[in-house]
This record gives sequence, C-alpha cells and structure tokens, in this order.
Amino acid sequence: MAEFYDQIKDMKSVNSEELINSLEDQVSKHLDQAIMVYQNLSEAQLNKQAADGGWSIAQCLDHLNAYGDYYLPQMEKRMASSNLPSSLTFTSSWLGNYFTDMLDPDKGKRKMKAFKDYRPAVALDGHAVVAKFIQQQETFIRLLRKAHYNNINKIWIPISISRFIKMKLGDTFRFLIAHNERHVRQANRIEIKTTVQA
Repeated sequence: MAEFYDQIKDMKSVNSEELINSLEDQVSKHLDQAIMVYQNLSEAQLNKQAADGGWSIAQCLDHLNAYGDYYLPQMEKRMASSNLPSSLTFTSSWLGNYFTDMLDPDKGKRKMKAFKDYRPAVALDGHAVVAKFIQQQETFIRLLRKAHYNNINKIWIPISISRFIKMKLGDTFRFLIAHNERHVRQANRIEIKTTVQA
C-alpha cells in the first residue's frame, strides 16, 4: 500500500478503490500516532515550542483541525446529496495535483505561511486539541469508506480560500491528507523528553 501511495503523488488517472484504500491507510497512521503518542503527552509537552521557534505539537494539530472544521462538513454534505454511482478510475485535475504537490512533505519543501484564519494560538488546551484531531481522523476514515460508493470525480468541493474555486472530492482528500502528513511530520520533529516513573 505504501508503494501505491508513492505512485499517486504524480498521478493523473488511477483506480478509485486503490486510491481510497491508500488514503485511508495514511489517515489510519495519523490516527494511530495521535492515540498512541500525542494523547499520552502532558500539556507542557504538547505546548512545547520547536527548537527553531516553530509550532508546538498542539499548534500543528490545531492548524489541521481548523482545516478539518471547514472541509469535513463540506465533503459530508456534498457526498450525502450526491446520487452519482462510483467510477472505476479517478482522474486528478491540474489544480488538485498542484495543491497536493505543494503540500506534500517530500515534494513541497519550501516553507509556507499559514493563512490568518488558520494560524493557531500560542497557548492551547493541548488535550482538547488532540481529542478533536482524533475525532476528525475518525470522521475522515468514515468519509473515505463512504467514498467507495460515491463518484469522487464528479463531486466538487469549494476550497477554503475561495468558495468560487472547487476541487474534485478525490483531489480534496488527497490534498488534505498530504497537508496532514506535512504537519504530523513537523510535530514529530519536536524533541519531547519523557520521564519514566518507578
């Protein structure tokens, strides 16, 4: 599955079932990371700034939660109102590939400044942020499972920075998951000291 995920980074057309399964696998990894690691950290650990002054773990996840707050309801709403049958293949648009490549942590190397509405606060309730991130990843997986029965080529989602511009549902999944991967990796680079209690 990991090999397939690598292949779809530059894709134009791919089997829809394989794409959805691969994306679900990636979201499951993010969910596991949150449950097994982030959920067990202290507030101090979650709010510890990166050594280079970058975001804390809580800030990385809060940033992702802000995008989830917009995109997850949009996707759910449009999937619920669609009665189009699923398609065997998914063909990415140039816009979908552009956004996915830009946010992909292996390809989009340049630093980007977060839009004002998506910049996290400095001090956060870390455990609440993690709980929300877990809930959103669970919603993500549920939507991906529903996507097997929807036409991810023909459902269009307005993007957050301009409601007049829309992306295919399949591309929206791809770019959001690439964005999540980018910031989960950023969170994982923060060195957290743990103390073992006797």
